[in-house]
Amino acid sequence: MSDMRPPDGEAGLPSSGPTAPATPSPKATRRTRISAAWVGIIIAAMALVLLLVFILQNTKSVKVSFFTLNGEMPLGVALLLAAVGGVLIAGVAASLRIWQLRHRVKKNGTYP
Repeated sequence: MSDMRPPDGEAGLPSSGPTAPATPSPKATRRTRISAAWVGIIIAAMALVLLLVFILQNTKSVKVSFFTLNGEMPLGVALLLAAVGGVLIAGVAASLRIWQLRHRVKKNGTYP
């Protein structure tokens, strides 16, 4: 019994009979820079909404001290400012590294 094959057209085997002509598939659209920009804008808008909700839910005023500066501000705003400061510091470090690599490539003509 194990030597028997299912008839044509069953179990994923192609049928040997006449088939209908294949319909032309629509040309697939490619991803463009503008479509990528729209995806980025949508993701950024969702992130901003989440940040706004976070800030609005953390309105309790807290005491903030930085070196000689002292003051009070809502907790959400203080945390947001700290995050922005961290991103700026990371951006400066990344920019310096890019400058260093470009300088090395111009000087030596090689990439490490």
